[in-house]
Amino acid sequence: MSPDPFRLRDPLRARAFADLLARHAPPRPVRIVHVCGTHEITIAQHGLRELLPDGVEVLEGPGCPVCVTSTRDLDRAVKLAESGAIVCTFGDMTRVPGTRRTLAEARAEGADVRVVLSAADAVTIAREHPDRPVVFFAVGFETTAPGTAAVLLEGPPANFSVLCTHKLIPPALSALMSTPPVHIDAFLAPGHVSTVIGARAYAGVAERFHVPIVIGGFEPLDVLYALWLALRELREGRAEVVNAYPRAVTADGNRRAQELLARAFEPCDAVWRGIGTMPASGLRIREDLARWDAERRFAIEGEPEEERPPGCRCPDVLMARAVPADCPLFRTACTPLSPVGPCMVGAEGACHVWYRYGGRPKL
Repeated sequence: MSPDPFRLRDPLRARAFADLLARHAPPRPVRIVHVCGTHEITIAQHGLRELLPDGVEVLEGPGCPVCVTSTRDLDRAVKLAESGAIVCTFGDMTRVPGTRRTLAEARAEGADVRVVLSAADAVTIAREHPDRPVVFFAVGFETTAPGTAAVLLEGPPANFSVLCTHKLIPPALSALMSTPPVHIDAFLAPGHVSTVIGARAYAGVAERFHVPIVIGGFEPLDVLYALWLALRELREGRAEVVNAYPRAVTADGNRRAQELLARAFEPCDAVWRGIGTMPASGLRIREDLARWDAERRFAIEGEPEEERPPGCRCPDVLMARAVPADCPLFRTACTPLSPVGPCMVGAEGACHVWYRYGGRPKL
């Protein structure tokens, strides 16, 4: 039986969790980092930070796929569009600033840039235009990558290719813990990524860095429950992976999706916007599928240096070293209608979420 969503938003239960959080919080400042835009939406929309005990902070790290796509990769997509290819991607990606322009700006000047909901939609466009190259600009984590893998393995038309910038979450957690200064006491792991990779996928990170990792769902009580488990681990000096979202996540994850990923991709180093290169944190199309790899087919390079807009603190937000309100551009020069940094563009970016919901409690 599916859980009653109203019970997962019950204010009385939420206040009971607030009491539990206060009782189990360690007697020192604690910083818990999540890497999921949907978690940030739940936390901000329902005012969950208002329920946290003093000294407990929850910050968003590199959890928005749009925000972490590098300027270099975006520049390559723009160049492909300007060269005459039909470039297909998700809606938010068209507004992310590149070194020179966005995909939306390229479209305004005549390039053929189309918004799709999936890689399969891009294949449909390729079949409709057999005389033109069609490139799917693939972004996202382990949740969207299986869909791209399935399309590649099904044998798409010859005029179709993928500019692959898919990224992996566990290496990102390792990078956050390996890049000083580190002020992270625990992670709230993303529920949807975990449905694919399974709870065991985080064990190496938890053990290596002695950091608790709790997998959480997306309703308000899911998040509060996961935070309580993380605080309890910290208070007891444990650093284990705990699955607080068992109605969707198993220990081993989705084996079928993992098989698709393994057949279509291999791990590679990847550049994360605002962070830099993380070892083995990306996915590259395998050699036997190279004829559909836009990077190999077109050999288009991005600009050599990543541009950081003056005053923008998105890199600090993505590294969980600042919150959007710390940025001098937030709500002034940088808004959803006129974004300066990538965190204000994507609907799951921390700055965009904070702009929409502020600190208003709605539970």
